[in-house]
Amino acid sequence: MPNSENLRKQAKLYLRWHRERYYPVAEQIRSALAKFRDLSDAEVLEAEFRLSDAQELVARKHGFATWAALIKGIDTMTGPAATNNTSVITAAEPQLFVSDIEIACRFYVEKLGFNIAFSYGEPPFYAQVFRDGGRLNLRKVGGPVFDSGFRERERDALSATLTLDDPKSLFLEYQSQGVTFHQSLRAEPWGTRTFIVRDPDGNLIAFAGGKG
Repeated sequence: MPNSENLRKQAKLYLRWHRERYYPVAEQIRSALAKFRDLSDAEVLEAEFRLSDAQELVARKHGFATWAALIKGIDTMTGPAATNNTSVITAAEPQLFVSDIEIACRFYVEKLGFNIAFSYGEPPFYAQVFRDGGRLNLRKVGGPVFDSGFRERERDALSATLTLDDPKSLFLEYQSQGVTFHQSLRAEPWGTRTFIVRDPDGNLIAFAGGKG
């Protein structure tokens, strides 16, 4: 359980990310704070973003409506003995290796409905794509991503898993777009429904959720 000092550090981190124009934070701000909801990533990063906004963002990520309610709730649950000063992980961004950034980006944008957050290099060698709260970093490598026998040995080895609320809806959307599936939608023994997409470089991306 994070304590109030860690929460303040989180808020200051979001404030610094916004000041430094760190693109991944724009989606988090937009999805949590109503006044940014209709803005693009670039517009979010250009807009005024105060410490109070960052604190509200932290509060909403922890399930509280306001910063004051969050601090009161945390203090109530942890009590005066709470001294944990460890960092709190706020997101994960898997990195996928690809042989061609432009081909990979077209696949994720045109087939899977992602957007491009940024692309670096001339020619590009690194990019990030996102859809809703899911983000994937794409890193160009020389030559094939997997050796010729890898998929024969490890047919279902995943490169990333994205969780969502309704896998069936997204599966049907991708099906209508002509996406080729490595694994069709199915119910798993542990209770979730999953499907798996294979990108042009052989990366397997699983989409998993709890609803049918």
